[in-house]
Formats: sequence, structure tokens, C-alpha cells
Amino acid sequence: MADILKEIYEKAKEFRKKIILPEGDDPRIIKAAKLIKSRGLAVPILIGNPEKISRQIPGAEVIDSKNAHDTLSYAREMYEIRKNKGMTLNQAIELIKQPAYLGAMMVKMGDADGMVCGCTMSTADAIRPALQLIGAKDHFASSFFLMIHKQGNYIFADCGLVANPDEKQLAAIAIHSARSAANLGINPRVAFLSYSTKGSAEDDNLEKIRAAFKLVKQKRPNFPIDGELQFDAAISPDVAKAKCKDSPLGGEANVFIFPDLNSGNIGYKIAEYLGGAKAIGPILQNMNKPVSDLSRGATVEEIVDIVAVVVSQAGENEDSSS
Repeated sequence: MADILKEIYEKAKEFRKKIILPEGDDPRIIKAAKLIKSRGLAVPILIGNPEKISRQIPGAEVIDSKNAHDTLSYAREMYEIRKNKGMTLNQAIELIKQPAYLGAMMVKMGDADGMVCGCTMSTADAIRPALQLIGAKDHFASSFFLMIHKQGNYIFADCGLVANPDEKQLAAIAIHSARSAANLGINPRVAFLSYSTKGSAEDDNLEKIRAAFKLVKQKRPNFPIDGELQFDAAISPDVAKAKCKDSPLGGEANVFIFPDLNSGNIGYKIAEYLGGAKAIGPILQNMNKPVSDLSRGATVEEIVDIVAVVVSQAGENEDSSS
């Protein structure tokens, strides 16, 4: 296990938060919950069939989304939150039967500290309830991947949520990602990625990146940040000397901001499958309370890793608000 994961695990053991796992009937989730519980990383709360889950994890905390007794109070609260958006009480009663909505409401009401889901549902179905009910700070959330490689630990963003950010959103993603990096023990050095390095090409698409860089510099003048940069100029000191010798990053960036979801998603998968990096995410950032999506191909260990990161986020949120 990479050192950063060991540190995240130790932090999770210290915080030991309650984490909702809405897909509690999935065998991977059950196995992951066993490991999470035995390692003391979190208190897992599973949504699913109580008899099935309790047979495999004695003493597990299980919520049955199909049991009106367990869910009616959450449905009423959800109706209060969403009635101004046109939701009726009957709609809330039906929606709360969906585990991701029930899980999001439990986090919203303080009955859990975070939520991890997505191994049996689409990203949209996993994240929509969290965005609607838990909400984002400043009404804008983004996501990141923690990329663990033999060369170092990196943050890639946004690779999972915001399809085509404008300049203000791109600047916000950079600020969110720097904060996430710091919370994970990575000293952030942020690069806005492009196919151009500091004006080596001219294209209307580059203006968004340049404008985002200027916005961040205005808001965070002391940030170690640069852009626009090609990936080699961002990560290689030798290439940086040749292409952008005055860059404050000096080819040692560790937080990479992609211009759109296409490039971000492609980039992290290339790093994972060809570069041998371990990818953990997508983790939502700038949420009021922490939530993570899971790949539908997530392994048991990947689920455990993501839960540990979410617990770490929950603990950091508590520290910053105290």
C-alpha cells in the first residue's frame, strides 16, 4: 500500500465516521463493509435486505429502504426540502424507496457523515440525490481522482462530473482540487493543462484556460499555479526548462486541471491502464458533506479505499467548521 493510503487509513481510524453504503445487497459492498468494520476505518451503514446482510455481517447496521417505518420520516423531510421545486409528499415517499435518495437524506439529517455509492448504478443516479439534498458549497461541486503512482501522488480534476466548465467553473475546480490535495497531505502545485504551453498555440478554446488561470491568481495570488501548460511541461523539470523556464511550478505539478470532462476522463484512464497508476475516485469536492461515486467495475479494495478517503473528508470538514 502506498504511504499516502496508509496515512489516509490512519486518519480514517482516528475519525471513525458513519458512512452510508446504499447498495448494501451487492456482494462487493458486503465484503467491503466487513473489511471497513474489521479495520476500524468507519462505521458502515448498509441499505438493503436486513436478513441477508446480517447473516454475513453480524451486528451490522442495516436500513431497509422498502420498510415504510424506516423511511417515512425521511420522506417527510425530503418533501420539506424539495416542495419549492414542485415535489409532492407522495413523490417523496416513492423516491425515498431508492437507496441513494434514502442515503442522501440520512447524511443530510446528520444520521451519517458521508455516502459512497455507484457500483450498481450510473453516475447520474448515484450523484443526483446528493446534489439535490446534501448540496454543494457556493452551489457548485466538482470531482477529483487521487492518482497514486510510483513517481508520486497526484490529483486529477475534473474527470467525473462537470462536462464542459466555463472559465469561472474551471477556476473553482482548481481551488477545490488544491484544497482536496492539502486535506490528503499533498502540498498542492496546480497546473491548468492544455495542448499549448504559455502561448505556443493560439485558439479560441485556449482563452477559457487562460482566463481561469487569471481568476485563480486574482483570488489566490500566492498559489503555486501555472497555465496553460502541456502535460510534459507540467510534470518534467527538464521539459519545463525548455518550454517555460519561468514557470513557478518548474515541472513539478501534482494537481492537474483538465479543460473538460472528455480530456480528464481519458487522461486518468490512460494513467491508470497504461501508466500503472492507482485511481481512487471520483470523489466529489466542495460538497456540504462528503460523497463519492463508485465505478460499476469497482473492486472490494477500491471501495474500502474510497470509504477511507470520504471518512478523511468528513473529519476535515468537522475540523474546519469547529
